[in-house]
Amino acid sequence: MSAPAAEAMAPLVQPGSPISRFIWHCRNNPKRELWFAWWTTVVFYNFFTISFFVLSRTQPPANPALDAQGAAHWFEKNHYGILLGFAIMFLVTGMTAPQNALIAYSMRRMSISPAFGYSYLVLYSLSAVPGMLLLCIVLTVGAMRPERDPELQQWLFDLGFLSYVGTMGVFLIGSIVWMLAILIDKNRVFPKWFAYLNLCNALTEVVVSPAWIFHSGVFAWNGVIAWWIDMVVFGIYTGVFITLLRNMIRREDFGTGALPDLPPKRMLETSSLAKAAS
Repeated sequence: MSAPAAEAMAPLVQPGSPISRFIWHCRNNPKRELWFAWWTTVVFYNFFTISFFVLSRTQPPANPALDAQGAAHWFEKNHYGILLGFAIMFLVTGMTAPQNALIAYSMRRMSISPAFGYSYLVLYSLSAVPGMLLLCIVLTVGAMRPERDPELQQWLFDLGFLSYVGTMGVFLIGSIVWMLAILIDKNRVFPKWFAYLNLCNALTEVVVSPAWIFHSGVFAWNGVIAWWIDMVVFGIYTGVFITLLRNMIRREDFGTGALPDLPPKRMLETSSLAKAAS
């Protein structure tokens, strides 16, 4: 079904309050499920940033060179922030599912084998464990009882951060799957340059592996190469793919051929004014 046809099947949005327009879209917008998944992704990454960077202060990671007393002091210092921040993450972790489903949907819209979408969906369904949940569980255990034996606290400290920073292979494969899908696709779902950004993201997952060996320096889990460069690339990558997914939804015509281009902004404004006037 083409975009004009899909648009013609739904009645025009009636002017009214934001709540009434929201209800109208929930009932009539043929892309409502896609927009739900997209907005869930945006909300999740806001929770993620607040929980990891502001409340728990586990990002940037703590110094891996801390001894047992230093690790125990770190848990005591960040006691309430870890408990509150990761309690939020335990509540919202399921919000990653609509994001993964939306990306898999975008791959199903491509002129490629469905195996790409299924592979990505399985990989990233499992990735929440090494990519987030294991860290949250382990550090929450350490924060719950800061009076615990410092040697045991240091063990939890190392396990938590190594499980998060040092187990990025699943994201490496996922980025390569997405890259290959974009390069093979002929339906122009995503621009080809985004495939190479996926490659950059995949390469950053390779350079974190020395974090298992080094306690200090650029290859430690808080080092310039193993964390800072990786996080900068991931931040850019995340912002880009969220924007491109939004554009994909706007361009979606529920057909099987190439996605149409977005109309110029001036045409969109003119169309909105015409609908409001009708």
